[in-house]
Formats: sequence, structure tokens, C-alpha cells
Amino acid sequence: MVFHRAVPNSVGRLGSLLEVFLPWLGPVVVVLFVLALLRRSALALTALLLPVAAWTYLFGGLLLPGAGPGPDELVVVQHNVSDENADPAGTARALAAAEPDLIALEELVPPALTAYARTLAPDYPYHAVRGTVGLWSKHPLTDAGTVDIRPRGITGPWSRGLRAVVRAPHGDIAAYVAHLPSIRVGASGLTSSRRDESAGLLGRAIAAESVRTVLLLGDLNGTVDDRGLSPLTSRMNTAERGFAFSFPAGLPLARIDQVMARSATVRQIRTLPPTGSDHLPVTARIGLG
Repeated sequence: MVFHRAVPNSVGRLGSLLEVFLPWLGPVVVVLFVLALLRRSALALTALLLPVAAWTYLFGGLLLPGAGPGPDELVVVQHNVSDENADPAGTARALAAAEPDLIALEELVPPALTAYARTLAPDYPYHAVRGTVGLWSKHPLTDAGTVDIRPRGITGPWSRGLRAVVRAPHGDIAAYVAHLPSIRVGASGLTSSRRDESAGLLGRAIAAESVRTVLLLGDLNGTVDDRGLSPLTSRMNTAERGFAFSFPAGLPLARIDQVMARSATVRQIRTLPPTGSDHLPVTARIGLG
């Protein structure tokens, strides 16, 4: 757990594969603890204190209760709504019920896009859509544009990056919405080269961003421990509280739907109830002070 970066990615990207499921090494330790009790082995119980300490150091803080809402907070929702969602209007109503300031959506396809826009319009009069990603806001949006995160080898229409400036009460915020390429797990290991390349392009765009405060919301197809997302996690803050496993919706094993911030704090992240998507929506509280 502590030295997961030492596991090489040269064969099957085993390092990244381990990092996707890194928090789940905790239950493995619990099983070993039970076996040690059954064997009545004091040596084994003592040895298990090391992985317990390691897991607590890495993930224990995520279990702590978060502080109450502050006056400088922004609430955001991130959701891959699925291009096969049979109830886009119901999904939109469910997301708006959380009363966020910003809603970021991925896998927007017509005619579902019309249903999202129509349903969200009363409470979110400002929105921007580029390709299959979109941002809805209670606050004015300016300078909306496409962020090119297309990896080499992908031809045809492919637009999964959006940037807009949110005129929030606490000052301007550059909001990025992104949907990185999918990864696959097979007999040969993890296939993530396109995802990693796209993360690098997005990281460079954020590094060049002139607005001081930056938010990134998106389906990044990776966890914050996955080294493939290091072009982003090395530049941005991730959630201080909450695991918020978001995928797959039926049995969530990992949070691949992320909220990150620069010059701001992601104080807490949690999941919302299921929608018609194969992802769970996540909502986060952003401290801007």
C-alpha cells in the first residue's frame, strides 16, 4: 500500500491496476486479522499492525466527518449520465434536487440533450455544451470553449473537453468538464494508454490556465491513486473526506467520477442515489476561502 508507486507499469500496467483498487486492500487485512485470531498467533497479529497503520495513513482521513457548510462554499454535482439513459428528464430532476451551484454532465447525446436542457433551465439558466460534455450553472458563464483532449489515433467527431469561466459570488472560477477515454481490464492487464495521453493533454491545459481558481469535474476513468492521472492530481487538490465509489452503479468498486480543484479545497465528496446511468452521481463541497 505504501510503496504502490514501485509496482511497475511496464507489463500490463499492473501498477495502475493495483492503484485502482488500492482502498480494497483494507478488507484483505481484515480477513488476515480474522485468520490470525483463529490461529491464535500473536506474531501474526503484531505483524498486521503494519498494514493497518498503512491503510489508516492513506485512507483513514476519508472516513472522518466533514465540517459543516461554510459561507465560502460552492456545491457541485458530477455525473456521467450514460448515452443509454432511458430517463434523462428524471435524471436531471434528481441532480437538481441536490441544489448544487454547478452540474457537470458527460455522455450527452441528442435527443437526450434537449431533455436535460429543458428540465434544468428553470434553476440553471446558464449552460455550455461542447460535444458530449456540458456544464449547467446558477451563475453566469463566459468564455466557453472546447478543450482538445483527443488522443492520437482517434478519428472522426470526438469532443470531450469543455472550459468555461463561472462568474461566482466569490470570484471567477475556470471550470473544466472532461470525459477521458475508457480503460479496459483483460488477461493482459490494464489498457489505459489513451486515457493517460488524454490526461496529459488536460493537465497541460490546466497548467496554462490564467484564472487562479480552477475546478475539474468529469468522468476521468481512473481513481485519484492511479498514476495515469498524475498530470492532474499533481496539480490539483482532491477530496479530503469521502470515498464516494461511483462505478459501476449496481456494485460501486471505485470512484472514477472526480472533482478536483486548484486554489480551492474539495472538502467532502459523496454519492447521490442511482439514476438511469451505469454511474452514480457524486456531489462535492468546494471551499473557496
